[in-house]
Amino acid sequence: MKVKLLSELAAANALAGKRVFIRSDLNVPQDEAGNITEDTRIRASVPAIKMALEGGAAVMVTSHLGRPKEGEFKPEDSLAPVAKRLGELLGREVPLVAHWVDGVKVAPGEVVMLENCRLNKGEKSNSDELARRMASLCDVYVNDAFGTAHRAEATTHGIAKYAPVACAGPLLAAEIEALGKALEQPQRPLLAIVAGSKVSTKLTILNHLAQKVDLLVVGGGIANTFLLAEGMKIGKSLAEPDLVPECRKVMQTLAAKGGTLPLPIDVVVAKEFKADAEATVRRSDDVRDDEMILDIGPQSALALTRVINSAGTIVWNGPVGVFEFDAFANGTHQMALAIAEATARGAFSLAGGGDTLAAIAKYGIGDRISYISTGGGAFLEFLEGKTLPAIEVLQQRAGG
Repeated sequence: MKVKLLSELAAANALAGKRVFIRSDLNVPQDEAGNITEDTRIRASVPAIKMALEGGAAVMVTSHLGRPKEGEFKPEDSLAPVAKRLGELLGREVPLVAHWVDGVKVAPGEVVMLENCRLNKGEKSNSDELARRMASLCDVYVNDAFGTAHRAEATTHGIAKYAPVACAGPLLAAEIEALGKALEQPQRPLLAIVAGSKVSTKLTILNHLAQKVDLLVVGGGIANTFLLAEGMKIGKSLAEPDLVPECRKVMQTLAAKGGTLPLPIDVVVAKEFKADAEATVRRSDDVRDDEMILDIGPQSALALTRVINSAGTIVWNGPVGVFEFDAFANGTHQMALAIAEATARGAFSLAGGGDTLAAIAKYGIGDRISYISTGGGAFLEFLEGKTLPAIEVLQQRAGG
C-alpha cells in the first residue's frame, strides 16, 4: 500500500510556509458535563501536528465528534474541550475556528482547530463541492485518522482528490504498515484469532481470512456455532444454528489450502450467565442441556498456547471467553500471555477491536504486542478484505 507520507515531506523541508490541513480522529469520550474522560486519541494526534509545526507549516486540524446533525450546531458537538486538551499537550493555545469552510486565518508556525467537521452540510455524503472548497484551504492534506478510513466522507476522501498534495500522517502510516505486514507480507505460519458472540457479525472476516491464513482459531459464541457444525451438543450456549452451513464452508476453504481450524477440546460451562455462577470444566462433547459454554478449558488453552507459539504472524480480534468474569477469563488470559511471549520471541502480532483492547489493558500486555490498531470498524473492514476509501484515494494520489 504505497502512499505519500507527511514524514517524507518534513524530511525534504517541503512544509515551510505551507498551509497543512490535518484530518485527525479526536472523537473522544466525554461525561455529561462535557469533560474528556479518556484522551488517547488526542495524544495519538500530536506527532503529526508537531511534525507539521516544526516544519514551519500553518496548521489546521479537524475531526468529527459524536453524531451531530449537519448544519445544526449544539454546544455538546463542539471540539472546544478537545482544542483545550490539545493545547495542554502542545504547550500552546489552540484557537477553535467555527464556520471555517470559506476561509481560515492561520500563520506559519501556528495551529488552529477547525470545528466539528460533521457539522458541515455534505460531509457524510462526501459532497464534491464541499471537498473542493476544503481543498482550496490548503497546500497539503494529511489524513491521520485510521478510525475513519473505511468511510468515504468529505474530510477523509473527497478533499484528498483535490488538495495539491495528499499524504498520510504518522498514525495512519503506522496502521498501513502494520496491516500490510500482517496480511500482505506475513511471516508464516499466519494465525488469525477471531472471536465474538456471533458468527453473523464476523462471517465476511472468517471467509476472507480462510483464504489467507495457515491457522484460524475461533472463540466465544462463534466457536459454539463451529462446534455445532462438527456435530457437538452445546446445551443452551449462545450460537447461530442457521449459520452451521457457512461454518462448514469456512472449514472447507481452509482445508482446501492446507490450513487448520482447531476447535476447543474442553470448555468451561455454567448454568447461569453471571460472574458468580459455578464454573465446571467439561470435554467439548460432554456439555449438558442446561449448561452454557463461557470459556475454553485448560487443555484447550494449552493447545492454543502451542498454536500461538508456532506462528510467525498473529492477528488477534476478540476474547475466547467471557473474560469480564474471573471464573471464565482463564482462556483469554492464557491466550494474551502466549501472544505477548510469541511476540517477544520474534513473531509479529497485530491486535484490534474494542474487546481485544480491553483484554490487553486488563492483562497489562500493551507494550508486548507489535501493533495495536486504533481503527475499530476500519480494522474489521480491512480483515474482511474490503477496500478502505481513505487509504485507496491516497494510493491513487501517490500513483500506487
